[in-house]
Amino acid sequence: MLLTYIFLLLSLGIVGLVFIPSSQKLIMRQFALGITSAVFVFSLFLWLGFDQSTCKFQFVVDSLWLPLANINLILGVDGISLFFIILTTLIFPLCLLASWSFDKGSVKSYLISFLSMELVLLLVFTNLDLLFFYIFFETVLIPMFLVIGIWGSRQRKIRAAYMFFLYTLLGSLFMLIGIVYIYLFAGTTDYEALSVIGFSSYDQKWLWLAFFASFAAKVPMLPVHIWLPEAHVEAPTAGSVILAGILLKLGSYGFLRFSLGLLPLASVYFTPLVFSLSLFGVVYTSLTAIRQTDLKRLIAYTSVAHMNLVMIGLFTGTVIGIEAAVLQSLSHGFVSSALFLIIGVLYDRWHSRVVKYYGGLTHTMPIFITIFLFFTMANLGLPGTSSFVGEFLLLVSAFEANTTACFFAATSMILGGGYSLWLFNRIAYGNVKIVGVDLSFREFVLFLPLVLGTLFMGIYPNIFFSPMHATVANVVWVDLWM
Repeated sequence: MLLTYIFLLLSLGIVGLVFIPSSQKLIMRQFALGITSAVFVFSLFLWLGFDQSTCKFQFVVDSLWLPLANINLILGVDGISLFFIILTTLIFPLCLLASWSFDKGSVKSYLISFLSMELVLLLVFTNLDLLFFYIFFETVLIPMFLVIGIWGSRQRKIRAAYMFFLYTLLGSLFMLIGIVYIYLFAGTTDYEALSVIGFSSYDQKWLWLAFFASFAAKVPMLPVHIWLPEAHVEAPTAGSVILAGILLKLGSYGFLRFSLGLLPLASVYFTPLVFSLSLFGVVYTSLTAIRQTDLKRLIAYTSVAHMNLVMIGLFTGTVIGIEAAVLQSLSHGFVSSALFLIIGVLYDRWHSRVVKYYGGLTHTMPIFITIFLFFTMANLGLPGTSSFVGEFLLLVSAFEANTTACFFAATSMILGGGYSLWLFNRIAYGNVKIVGVDLSFREFVLFLPLVLGTLFMGIYPNIFFSPMHATVANVVWVDLWM
């Protein structure tokens, strides 16, 4: 029933916003923040009530939709989707809090877009039917397209919105063809039923490529990563946080849930392809990030590097590598979201994201710089932070699978130190170029959950690993990789 309450609460929140007068902007903001905060509390009860000893889906909601066609809307939670749900429900109230003073265009439409996006994202992470997964997977594009195209910050926002929409939509058309074939072959799109059906090696390979076209654009992997820097630069701060913190996880979640879970033989066959593209993506985007002059574009390229590192962990074929990849995805959701919020603080004060215009902020904004330093260290994997645990275990599993891949993947730590420390040095030290007011209480509260979450995940990672063990061992056919 918990999932039902969560979706009902979000639906009522969207309807409630429609009936609040547009002139009551403060009430709308308070109402939307209250709804998303309540949803986050409900998601924590999912964690508290989760049974770690079983690999079965829990909190299942089964709704008859097309019984004659054997297609039903089935929702459920397992050890893989649990933390993606909690990450989603945490990020959205923070985004609304970050947008408290945002007053561009219709505030009502802006808030409805974010609540609709949260509703659809939770449906994606809990869906156990391939057809409905595809529908909600693509529906996410609509509110984000509106957020970038309507509330973007610059003149190129329309172009960026269309790039985001077309790149991710075109790849997903191949996934739709694959789902239709699966339905014609198996007579169902139920994930649990499909998990016990054996596809031939040939069928697995072309189905894997169909799913790959969709998920690779969402990660994003090279060469279909071009849309991400453009979308980040043009999106408002809250939109960039959702993009980096949650939407990029749809790709890695899809690979783990469907490519590895349903098509294991093809996943083994195409592992060299994934490794090659991911390693090239890690090195290329890290080097590209170093030469960026726009703050958002720089962090966007680092997101591509970190998510490609996650892909290496997923395809190592070991339980520790896959669990580390999931943890690194969660860590990236915390750290990258915080970095984009930090850029948002600077942009709100001076309306510029050009690095050379900033300097010496350690003298005028010490609290801000302290938080910036913390997340800079977390971004490059400082021990004690969440990124260290994920990256270390990723490299260990990569070394066992392929030492050459591990060597090139490890360069991400060196290059990450280059672009992270250089960026921090240019903004924090040197001559004072601008004088600004330090963080307000609202902004400090905004960063506090992300700081605590990053530390907690880095110091007590087993709390996050424990619910994953049974699910990962069940979904991934480990023997095929040995």
